[in-house]
Amino acid sequence: MALLDIRDLHLSMRSFDGAAHVLNGINLTVNRREVWGLVGETGCGKSLTGLSVSRLVPEPPGKYLAGQILFEGEDLLQRSEVQMQALRGTRIGMIFQDPTTNLNPAFRIGTQLVDVALSAGRRDPAVLGGARGRGARRAAEALAVAMLDKVGIPDPAARLQDYPHQFSGGMRQRVLIAMALIGRPDLLIADEPTTALDVSVQAQILRLIRGMVDEFDMGVVMITHNLGVVAQSCTHVAVMYAGNIVESGPVRAVLTGPQHPYTRALLQAIPTRGVVRGALKGLAGSVPNLITPPPGCRFAPRCTRAQAACRAGLPEMTGTQHRTACLFPGDRDD
Repeated sequence: MALLDIRDLHLSMRSFDGAAHVLNGINLTVNRREVWGLVGETGCGKSLTGLSVSRLVPEPPGKYLAGQILFEGEDLLQRSEVQMQALRGTRIGMIFQDPTTNLNPAFRIGTQLVDVALSAGRRDPAVLGGARGRGARRAAEALAVAMLDKVGIPDPAARLQDYPHQFSGGMRQRVLIAMALIGRPDLLIADEPTTALDVSVQAQILRLIRGMVDEFDMGVVMITHNLGVVAQSCTHVAVMYAGNIVESGPVRAVLTGPQHPYTRALLQAIPTRGVVRGALKGLAGSVPNLITPPPGCRFAPRCTRAQAACRAGLPEMTGTQHRTACLFPGDRDD
């Protein structure tokens, strides 16, 4: 049984101009010890896919039109808010994109970390070494110090007494990562986990996440714009465009032999040693309006290979391991 199995997920978001169909039939299967990179340009639905797994999309303005989000076989869309609260921070960890707004400014860092550790310890006593009562709180404090040390916070025992405003943006991001991992989650949703960090700390955090995957038999969905992070840290990748997954599969297969024209366009926009100055290719056109999306393939208006059939209906994903939603796939432009 898959750890996470998203099946034909459709989500709309209401606005003053109308309802935008922001997720248009998402299918994604994540097993334990797999790290899936979810990539695509801003507004393609990556973060909303991650938030949907934790049921953190507000309803309204959000509305799930169809589909299932199966977590070890149980549909999270059918769970109550109380049941979801029991899963968040314990079995499902979340690293949020903006550390400034996702730490409570009124509480010390230590208080917030210890609360998460105690909650996880009630679900799985092994998190706190089986300690109970006052011993559980001491164990939670020790675990909080250990996690801050793991994510590279200097003098972690003393920093437990500090408030979020006493940390830099990058250090707040590391605190969020520690908070997400402290409960040993089965599934980790990481939304741009290294965006605010310098390159050396990025590498440290990515090694930490991969180490936790192996140590705790965890699955990860890593939302990112950075294909370098995907190549370095992920086992699989799913490429999103305008609410659709257009290509997915093992990282090496997708990045070395992209089949969808949008995936190729993303790779051609990355500067490498072999690229002559000024030779990077841009992608003409713009992302479609999801309130009134184009018929058929949503990438067709920007695609050099598009034909009449592309506008007749949405292409289905084909393939076994390496899958693509394109009527005219290939690894090169015409």
